Amino acid sequence: MKIKEKVKNITFKVISNIWGTLEQVSFDFTFKNGKTTRLTHEVYGKGDGVAVLLYNIATKKVMLSKQFRIPMYVAGVKNGFSIEVCGGTIDENESPEKSVIRETKEEIGYAISQLQKVSTVFLSPGLMREQVHLYVAAYKNEDKIGIGGGLASENEELTVLEISFEDALNMIKNQEIIDARTIMLLYHLKIHELI
Repeated sequence: MKIKEKVKNITFKVISNIWGTLEQVSFDFTFKNGKTTRLTHEVYGKGDGVAVLLYNIATKKVMLSKQFRIPMYVAGVKNGFSIEVCGGTIDENESPEKSVIRETKEEIGYAISQLQKVSTVFLSPGLMREQVHLYVAAYKNEDKIGIGGGLASENEELTVLEISFEDALNMIKNQEIIDARTIMLLYHLKIHELI
């Protein structure tokens, strides 16, 4: 059965549109047994995003950040603070690559140019429509152009962390790093022996 035959009569209702858009999506879904049922799901999203892990081959260090995340706080995890890779939302009419370069300057304070695409992923496909474009990029100390820390105009406040690659891997083991994008990119470096 083709997808157009399985999914019909889709309707959308915006529930909230404060930071991202929360929609109620209703549709008729035909199961393998031939039964058709009207289903309703919630879909949330703001736009597609990017994430990049910077790594230094010479020093065997990586660049991460620590910032407050209200969903983690509400869940009672780590007082709401997350250690993660640099990332953000792709601005209108901006390519994922340009977004990564911009976000790296704003958040980490480094100018990068050589990006390696890792993948494009859904982090929570049962709820989120956001796709995240994942990258890694080598950096050198001379690439530093600022202090980073995010943009006050975007209500960002983060601490830049330059830590050894081995320490970062250990932070996954002891659950100091629990962000999925960060874990995927750190293991990408390890599997491909980039550092």
